[in-house]
Amino acid sequence: MAELTDLHAGNGDPVALIDAFRASVVMVPTIEGDLWATKSGGVHWVYAFSDDTELARFAVARGADGSQDVDYVTVHGWRLLDEVVPAVGEPAGVALDVAGGLPMLFPPVVGVVPDRAAVDAVAVNGEER
Repeated sequence: MAELTDLHAGNGDPVALIDAFRASVVMVPTIEGDLWATKSGGVHWVYAFSDDTELARFAVARGADGSQDVDYVTVHGWRLLDEVVPAVGEPAGVALDVAGGLPMLFPPVVGVVPDRAAVDAVAVNGEER
C-alpha cells in the first residue's frame, strides 16, 4: 500500500490511506474460528495483514516456529471498519501489519469507523458518548 509508505515517510495523506485500506483485501488471522485480536489501552484491536509475509512475521513474533500455517480469513478493509468494529460492542479498531516495518493503527474515531462505533463521536443531543 503506497499510501502507508508515504505516510511513514512523512509525506502521506491520512484520508488517502484510509481510502486505500478500505479498498484493500487483508488477511485476518483466526484462533479456533475467532478473529485474532488483543485489548490494549481500552481498545479491542483486530489484527490484519497486507500479505502472507506480514502475517508470517507476526506469527513468528508471537512464538510460532514458522513451520506451521496460520489460519486466516480474507476480508475487505471496509468490512472490518464498517461491520466488524461496530459488532465488537466496545471500542475497537484495526491493527495492520503490527510486526512489520510499516505498522498502522486504524483507531475507533470519526472518519475511520462509523460514528456509532467512534469513541470521539458526539451524540445527537450534544452529549458525549
